[in-house]
Amino acid sequence: MSGGGIRVVIVDDQMMVREGFSVLLNAMPDIEVVGEAVNGREAIARVAELRPDVVLMDIRMPEMNGIEATREIVASDAATKVLVLTTFDLDEYVYEALRAGASGFLLKDASARQLAEGVRVVAAGEALLAPTVTKRLIVEFSRIGATSGLKAPAQDQIGDLTERETEVLVLIAQGLSNAEIADHLVVAESTIKTHVSRILVKLGLRDRTQAAVFAYEARLVTPG
Repeated sequence: MSGGGIRVVIVDDQMMVREGFSVLLNAMPDIEVVGEAVNGREAIARVAELRPDVVLMDIRMPEMNGIEATREIVASDAATKVLVLTTFDLDEYVYEALRAGASGFLLKDASARQLAEGVRVVAAGEALLAPTVTKRLIVEFSRIGATSGLKAPAQDQIGDLTERETEVLVLIAQGLSNAEIADHLVVAESTIKTHVSRILVKLGLRDRTQAAVFAYEARLVTPG
């Protein structure tokens, strides 16, 4: 993150949406909108050019959708986080975007405060996992994934985790913060941060959202 604040690129095929979000975010002292894109292909080019901290990514766009763009951005630049924008909270495409590497999602009717806070959380390396709606979405579409032939995580990957790391992973998937997990397990928060870092490295995951998706798909947490 640069000294000038959190750098954001807004990707949406509707000009009014882009302009509206730009006005809201640029009003924040710690956030700067550095670019816009109208489709996924253009988004990839803008990210390569501008190296933003966060991309606000619409899903349904012409030429290349937000899921494909998210997958390519995540693969090419680990430093840039993707925050998906959606009209509906239970949208199967949002779950696919999370699987593609997005760090969370926001509804398009989010308030200015929610929008700015979402950008800050994702830029800080956390994930938008706490809201009930996000947990509901992950649960719902991990259930769909279980019946649609999607490949489940390899069992040997799970086997790489220690018993305590597996326990922490399950609590992450339930939406608990590091502090809440530390309280639950009666250990220091710094210990939990170490466990989380090791989990992400062992499983090859980017952040807590990816860890939660992994836990549901690996059946470590029962949907519902």
